[in-house]
Order: sequence, then structure tokens, then C-alpha cells
Amino acid sequence: MNSPKTPKTPRTNDDLAAQLKHLDLLVTAQGLDDLLARASTQRWSPRQLLEEVARSEAADLARRSLERRLAQARLGRFKPLADFDWHWPQKIDRPLIERALTLDFLAQGRNLILCGSNGLGKTLIAKNIAHAAVLAGHSVLFRTAADLLADLDGDSPGLRRRKFRFYARPTLLAIDECGYLSYDAHAADLLFEVINLRYERNSILLTTNKAFKDWNTVFPNATCIAALLDRLTHHADITLIEGTSYRVRESELEAAARKKKPVGSPHARRS
Repeated sequence: MNSPKTPKTPRTNDDLAAQLKHLDLLVTAQGLDDLLARASTQRWSPRQLLEEVARSEAADLARRSLERRLAQARLGRFKPLADFDWHWPQKIDRPLIERALTLDFLAQGRNLILCGSNGLGKTLIAKNIAHAAVLAGHSVLFRTAADLLADLDGDSPGLRRRKFRFYARPTLLAIDECGYLSYDAHAADLLFEVINLRYERNSILLTTNKAFKDWNTVFPNATCIAALLDRLTHHADITLIEGTSYRVRESELEAAARKKKPVGSPHARRS
């Protein structure tokens, strides 16, 4: 005699949510009750329900991708280019920089090099271009020259090869403050390898306070400087920014403002 079949326990929304999470449909899982209620109230067809699931999951995927790329880029805090005073530098190629913000140089695998003394906004410009690239869906790494070279130095050959591949991979590699410190010939070899791996493949955005003729002071006794600069500048837009430091100007304005405050004012007492 056959025993009676045990009735199946109906699946709950919690069971379905767990399955959706397992499939990485996190937004649908988290808002499942609300989604089903809206589908019922608005009398969605099965196709409409699936379209809403696809739309919300695609939007969440794009959001997470952007957050991941921003974290990897490591841009830190920076002012928007709208705050940049284009009239302060005595010389600046504004059309070239604004064209770079359209990211056309990335499609061509060209490099962009910003040259100029300290305090003229090279880093601000570079970070805004890098941020625009991230928002456009590109992979970006932003590193100071010191951080990049320190990361590559002292590793085993196998680990160094993996790091070279890491720096070769992103669409845009921004190297900031190249020339602010001096390095040995080994550091020049490391930088050359990074530039060589990206040559005619992916773009480099580099800021420097040194004219190229003075790079032998940055990497004294390095034999690869000529080859390094040859590859870096071959397919590159190079712009020179001239003037006096904007930071010095801001400090002078702040000092002048403090002198104008009455001695008995609350601001003066706090200082």
C-alpha cells in the first residue's frame, strides 16, 4: 500500500529572495516584496516584470562598477575644474585641456603631459581628466611617481612582473608629480618598463615640474632616459603651464584678510 504523499510546503518570499541573492540579483532580492506588490497593483505582464528586474539590476551593476573603478583609481579629494582660475596662469593651452576632457586621446592611445612649476593646477587638471575617464566607464589608476616606483621596488621578479601587468592594464594611467624627487637608475628602469608596456596600447597622463632636458637630474646616471622620453612623447600632447604658484597667491590673500580683521573681533580672538 502506497503511503500518502506529503504535501509540498509552499515557497515563501524569503525562499525566493535567498535564491535571487544566490544568483547575485541583489536589488531584486532586497526589494522583492515591494516589486511583487507593484507588479500586482499595476497588473504587470510577465514581460513587464522581467523588464523591471533587468532595468534595476543593470542600474545597480553600473553603480557598483563605478564605485569599484573609483576606488581602484584612488583619486582622493579634488576640486572640480569649474573652480579653476584659467586667467591665473600666464600661459596655458585651455583648448587642449578641454579637448582632453572629452577623452579623445584615450581612443587613440595617446599620452598627455602637463608641464609646469608647482602650484599651477596640474594635479587638479589631471584628476578631473582621470575622473571623467572613470565616469565614462574606463579603468583608471592615479598614482604619484613616488608611490608607483615604491610599489615596484624591492619585489621578487615574479611579483614585479605581475605588478607591471597591473600598471599596463588600465585604459589610463595617471602619474603625478614626476620630477619632484630624485631617483636612482634602477627607478628609471622601472618607469621605463611601465611606459614601454603601455606604449602604443594605453594612455599615460603625466604631470611634471621639470623640462625634459632636466630629467637627468631626476634620474641621474640612468642610461634609459633617452629611450624612456622617446616612448613617452612619441604619441603625446604636451602642454606647458607657466606662471606663479596659485597656492602662494591664496596664502597671500589669506594673510592680507587676517591683517584687515579688527583686533577685538571674534575671529581675531580665536586666532
